[in-house]
Amino acid sequence: MSVTETGLSAATRAEYCVVACAEAWRGDGEVLASPMGTVPAIGARLAKLTFSPDLLLTDGEALLMADVPAVGQRPGAVEGWLPFRQHLALTATGRRHVMMGASQLDRYGNQNISCIGDWARPTRQLLGVRGAPVNTLNNPTSYWVPKHSARVFVERVDMVSGVGYDRAAAAGPAATRYHRIPEVVTNLGVFDFETPDRTMRLRSLHPGVTVEQVAGATGFALTVPDEVPFTREPTEAELRLIREVVDPKGLREREVPA
Repeated sequence: MSVTETGLSAATRAEYCVVACAEAWRGDGEVLASPMGTVPAIGARLAKLTFSPDLLLTDGEALLMADVPAVGQRPGAVEGWLPFRQHLALTATGRRHVMMGASQLDRYGNQNISCIGDWARPTRQLLGVRGAPVNTLNNPTSYWVPKHSARVFVERVDMVSGVGYDRAAAAGPAATRYHRIPEVVTNLGVFDFETPDRTMRLRSLHPGVTVEQVAGATGFALTVPDEVPFTREPTEAELRLIREVVDPKGLREREVPA
């Protein structure tokens, strides 16, 4: 039965993105999910309510939530305290899966959130490297890019904040032991690095998107399989959770307009 036959309207592009982000945490077990951005936050909550019930979620400050409130709401029940120092301990021991943003990403998954232009005299100052090096070397680190463009997906990042597969390999076993980039989700599709040379591959297209559209919005040559599937459709139960429980205000549609 299709979604429209159940009385629910068809899934939007934003809702496909939510499901794709949720899938990043499938099978992770009891780890801390650290989503950065509205759609990833909805996705992490959806994952916990469905196929990844052991995920740990925080309120964004210092509390582990025992329930799953709507995005932007305080938890109704708390199961633990996670101050910054303990959060760093989790990061250093690999018990965290973060989904970060990226101002730039290259074909090997090197990420830049620090500056645009030459490091000595950048044309734009951004966040700084923050925790990106530790995140990428000690935890699974996925990425969320709400607007896929050649300005983000570049041949070479202006500064490395998050470490990609080529740089981790060059640094040796100490860097590769826990380094993993499970997936990159954008408003156009889902990508991974499951190629022999660990370069970015198109895993799935969101409905309505073409391979040519993705290639035109990417500043390097992607690995594209002969047959590219569409991103899986949200189930009726998932759509109800997204629309009625996790994001009743429709914040997802502001991050990924129809």
